[in-house]
Amino acid sequence: MDELAQLTALCRNLGATPAQAGAMARQLIKRADQLVRERGQTREEAMAYLLRLVAQGRSGEVPREFQPPAPRAPAQNRADNSAK
Repeated sequence: MDELAQLTALCRNLGATPAQAGAMARQLIKRADQLVRERGQTREEAMAYLLRLVAQGRSGEVPREFQPPAPRAPAQNRADNSAK
């Protein structure tokens, strides 16, 4: 079984329709190739990273790099704290 077929089966097992699973698998392959070029990662590292994101997303987790920054204190509170 080739990579596309394996990834398509994985996406199907995660609940995607056949059409969605094929599209998702192709996008995973495309993005892994981009990460190899952009970050100098090995293909295995890039695909492992993407599959971790897929698994976390499927389980409802928000990966740390996608979480919004912590809210900042209002300007008045920052001014009060810096005067102390």
